[in-house]
Amino acid sequence: MKTIKTAYNYISDYLIEVRSKGRFAITLEELRSKFDVSEKALLQNIYRLKTKNQIAQIRKEFYVIIPPQYSNRGMLPPSLFIDDMMKFLGRDYYVGLYSAAALHGAGHQQPMEFHVITKKPALRNIKNQKLTLNFFTKGDWDKKQIIKKKTEAGYINVSTPELTSFDLVQYNKKIGGLNRIIPILEDLTEEMKPSFMARTAKKQKTTSIQRLGYLLNEIGKGALSDSLYKTIEKKKLKEISLSLVHTNRVGDLNERWKIIINTELDF
Repeated sequence: MKTIKTAYNYISDYLIEVRSKGRFAITLEELRSKFDVSEKALLQNIYRLKTKNQIAQIRKEFYVIIPPQYSNRGMLPPSLFIDDMMKFLGRDYYVGLYSAAALHGAGHQQPMEFHVITKKPALRNIKNQKLTLNFFTKGDWDKKQIIKKKTEAGYINVSTPELTSFDLVQYNKKIGGLNRIIPILEDLTEEMKPSFMARTAKKQKTTSIQRLGYLLNEIGKGALSDSLYKTIEKKKLKEISLSLVHTNRVGDLNERWKIIINTELDF
């Protein structure tokens, strides 16, 4: 049955209706279906709303509605539209790394960048004066390690504190190095449980378990560190460098974790 297009005098009227339903995002295809006008007229109306900071374009054909409280910034916090955007793109995802840590209360300030982990093919990062969205790819993940966090716009997928800690170690070279993640790890450990940590480790690389286990021990979280060691204690561990930022393999060897301490850390 053919859908009858509803005529609206102004797109802004429709945006009010969308917001009344708790949504912050719209797509060009949605607007096409609602307005019986030419493509040129539709795009001109969208442009007018963009210049007035009433909407902002995030990706091609995907827009967010800017309510008055965010008009000065001209942008929404990504947590209010990331779920809609990833559904629009048809991609599995979860909010991870520093963004997930902040949502768990770790870190003393909100990160300026928003971190999202998805599967291949990689998504292009979004960076402009108002928004920085960084995408990281991963082959797969255990859905049991993803939780739902409520926002004004609904629910978003977020990594558990335990999975977040593994990701911080795995991607540390791309997000500022080990010294930057250490204080975040210290805060995150308040939300971690040894049993959950051991369960999460089953899906992680042995090298990530070695590095995270060593770091947790060094920041005085012995129970969490021990829970990781139990998952690999029967394996023949290879000697690995602690830091991937530094290419050298020179330093003292931690016998338990088979970690070459090739950088100086600020504990």
